[in-house]
Amino acid sequence: MSRGRLTTTSYAILGLLAVQPWSTYELTRQMDRSLGRFWPRARSKLYEEPKKLVEHGLAEATTQRVGKRPRTVYSITEAGRKTLAEWLRSPGAGPVLESEQLLKVSFAEHGTKADALATIAAARAWARERNEENVAAARAYRDGRGPFQHRAAQNMLVGAFLTEYYRMVAEWADWAAEQVERWPDDPARAVPDQAELERVVRRAEW
Repeated sequence: MSRGRLTTTSYAILGLLAVQPWSTYELTRQMDRSLGRFWPRARSKLYEEPKKLVEHGLAEATTQRVGKRPRTVYSITEAGRKTLAEWLRSPGAGPVLESEQLLKVSFAEHGTKADALATIAAARAWARERNEENVAAARAYRDGRGPFQHRAAQNMLVGAFLTEYYRMVAEWADWAAEQVERWPDDPARAVPDQAELERVVRRAEW
């Protein structure tokens, strides 16, 4: 197998290995629980990344037995820690927003008013659901019982961003629903509320 180029997902896995050794299954669960909220990646790729890190000499694999079943556990090497530190020296790229719900809202004139309201309601429900786990994690770290309490300072920074993001989506959904409720039955005939449009401009000029 050739040594593939390291990707951002490679470094994400390397960062998790810097916390503690993991099996591939544990890495996948940890990605879903924590990093998956802001760096979602397909599980199939996550099963390949640790092997790539081993090929690069950034991680090492050991075989352990759980009962009669063997499992491979990956741990970071000294070279891996140096490579992770080098990657952290670069500020990285900004967020990439991907939302099928926003895409549908942007073409709402080709559907019905009910369609638009249902999509907006789904966006609010998504934010509320995602924030339930976020609240639980924040309370756990506040109370000194987070899964990696020694990393509370770092997790607080990311948690604060996610908190504002989920809250923003929920607040936007409430506002957007109010706007669409005032639309005529045919969304293609909708016109913007000029006062609200002016408010959007003022907020954009921050």
